[in-house]
Amino acid sequence: MFEGWSDLRVLSGVQGSYRQIAAAMAASLAGIAELLDRRTAEELDAALHVRSVITAFDRTAVEVGAALALPSPKARELVRQADALHTRLPGLGALLAAGEVDYDTVAMVLDRTDLVHEDVMAQLEAALLERVRGWACFSRKQLRDAVDALVKEVDADAVKQRRTRAYDQRRVSVAAGADGMAVVRGTMSAEDGAALDTRLTAIAKKVCACDPRSLVQRRADAFKALTLGEPFGCMCGRNDCPDAVAATPVAATPVAATPVGSTPAAPPQQSLPMGRQVVLNVIASAETVTGLGNAAGYLLGYGVIDAELVRELARDATRRLVEAPRFEERQALTYRPSDALARFVRARDLTCRFPGCTVPATQCDIDHTTPFDHEDPAAGGWTVPWNLACYCREHHRHKTFDTGWRDQQLVDGTIIWTAPTGHEYRTVPAGVGLFPGLGRARNSAERRRVAAARQRLHRHRDASTYNRYRNQQARDEVRNRRWRNGFRGRYLLFKGEFAHNVPSRSPFGRFVNDPFEPESLPPDWHPPPQDRADPDEPPPF
Repeated sequence: MFEGWSDLRVLSGVQGSYRQIAAAMAASLAGIAELLDRRTAEELDAALHVRSVITAFDRTAVEVGAALALPSPKARELVRQADALHTRLPGLGALLAAGEVDYDTVAMVLDRTDLVHEDVMAQLEAALLERVRGWACFSRKQLRDAVDALVKEVDADAVKQRRTRAYDQRRVSVAAGADGMAVVRGTMSAEDGAALDTRLTAIAKKVCACDPRSLVQRRADAFKALTLGEPFGCMCGRNDCPDAVAATPVAATPVAATPVGSTPAAPPQQSLPMGRQVVLNVIASAETVTGLGNAAGYLLGYGVIDAELVRELARDATRRLVEAPRFEERQALTYRPSDALARFVRARDLTCRFPGCTVPATQCDIDHTTPFDHEDPAAGGWTVPWNLACYCREHHRHKTFDTGWRDQQLVDGTIIWTAPTGHEYRTVPAGVGLFPGLGRARNSAERRRVAAARQRLHRHRDASTYNRYRNQQARDEVRNRRWRNGFRGRYLLFKGEFAHNVPSRSPFGRFVNDPFEPESLPPDWHPPPQDRADPDEPPPF
């Protein structure tokens, strides 16, 4: 592609492509802003007197996330940026569209100016437009400092609010990393961070010169020891080392599984010094766990791990088989899935099944694709693998309450989503790609058995409908008899023997003259016909 090009021309081409990326990003953000305006107008039209269950911002973020296959936080961030460029900094958006600033610079500016008061935004934007072109060679820190300096000039209170908000948003998160690792991120006050940094270095240096670990590795081990309450010491292996670990570290008890794709349940667990118990859920093939194969496993919530780590975790773990449970009518007509069925669905899906969502299945709701019919369970919406899927709480709410979203699940677990715009998105179960046994089609005998069960359910549908009607009528009949008997008892209490000699002539209570009725029904009792000619006919008393 670049044959015959000079170095100057190649580098100029790179710069031109980068400007095109900026222009494309500006067009994308402008489209998101337009979509947000339309969803806002729809919300105002539909909810003039009642606040909507789902806001226009949420609806837009979900549609953008599905279209671009983005997780919810990233989709929401794009919508916020689009709204800010459209309403607060349109001049900066124009520079981005022209390729005169890059998207990273714009994102930094939007992040550092989000608390600036609306009254001074025009003044701040004018100052930004004068200087932003000169920031092209700035590092990220220099750029942030330059923007903060401008913000302080026009709105000093925004700087204070940012500091307060940053402290209120302090947090520690643990996310999945690559190659079987996790990434720990924490935000805290500067003084606390400095103290922790010094503390980790001091602990890491308390080893002899023969320790094989680098300082960076020792700091990571020191952080683990501090957070999990484990001892920390030298790993040189010498018996006479004064800095060797004095006690055996307490390890989190792992859990593993064995199937066709297996998952575990709660294993025998050891208590950590802090009194907490740790459970790890691993999915792996039976061959990997037993050492007959080397296929990778999956640590739920984190990702793929190698076979050796699977066997190490499985050594003392509780193992449970993960496969689609046999079809049972009783389970199919029950709203809540059994533990075995829920375990299979989570192992099959691994994450939320909405396009682009990465929330682990262990943190998701298990939802019926075709809604469960509580009035007539046999009519549809069964609790079976091909009608269940994992949805995080946010996307579960949108599926239920946001008009326009429809989902259809195929027999192999594929879900076809239809957006309010008519776009279709397909999501496939992530677990099937790693463990094909979880998506194995049912054999002919199983299909025949399921088909026969469906026929039996359809044959029993009329009988089930009549039984529900009969049971309800029986409850009503017993309740009415008890009420009439109570009325007769009170009548006798107030009238005494006179009630037996002189019957009541009240047109509203003639039944008090009848003898007491039994308050239990005989086995051959039958309710009145369901299709009465006049549904408003008064009761027979």
